[in-house]
Amino acid sequence: MRPTVDLSKRLESDEYRRRKLECQLKLRELAFRLYQEKRSLIVVVEGWDAAGKGGSIRRATEKIDPRGYEVYSIAAPEGEDRTHHYLWRFWRRLKAPDDKQIVVFDRSWYGRVLVERVEGFATEEQWKRAYREINDFERQLTDHGMILVKMWFEISAEEQLSRFERRRSTPHKQWKLTEEDWRNRKTWGLYEEALIDMLRKTSTLTAPWTIIEGNDKYWERVKTMETLIEALEANLETPATDGAASSEKRDNGKKKNPKKGDKAKS
Repeated sequence: MRPTVDLSKRLESDEYRRRKLECQLKLRELAFRLYQEKRSLIVVVEGWDAAGKGGSIRRATEKIDPRGYEVYSIAAPEGEDRTHHYLWRFWRRLKAPDDKQIVVFDRSWYGRVLVERVEGFATEEQWKRAYREINDFERQLTDHGMILVKMWFEISAEEQLSRFERRRSTPHKQWKLTEEDWRNRKTWGLYEEALIDMLRKTSTLTAPWTIIEGNDKYWERVKTMETLIEALEANLETPATDGAASSEKRDNGKKKNPKKGDKAKS
């Protein structure tokens, strides 16, 4: 049975701006603590089309040192990815470029039990087997010491339609809307069945799902950041530091002052 979600939750603009800034500064501080402890944060973002996933990711990372995170927008596999097991392309991206300690997947390996199941890109045997494969995969990540946060962005079918229509009538947003988006609305019920199975079979003690109520974008963005803050605070040990000094400390930690008499290398 699908969990009950209260999509009426909202924030007024003044409260949103205040809480957004508080969360962003806290996330900047926690990102530096993550760097200090040489830990990794893996963030999985899934949800309905037009649920606000990208906007929430942007607000969450806005004040974090960009050298410390990588965001992967996942689409259908292409080229070499198609010749390997579906989890292979995610294993490759877990270690982000330049040792970035935060990796965000905007859509993820859960495509196997969502779009691939509904659209028939995976056989019934394959997507049923995937629940066990995914749970094993995620357990390996957490056993290795990675912090894993999984969020599902929930909106109503009516709210999705309203956003689609706004995109269609707004020239600079029309690129976000595709024929596939409209087609997927016709299979909403099938996706809902797949979603219920996914939440039931892959929400574990070490990798639980968090539902992000998304009909109100202000509420959605703040809850996204608060979810990340809660997970980081529960897993990090280093005492809090001044987040405003994080970038400077990070730079200083990598620079070495030349000894007296040494020549600077060009």
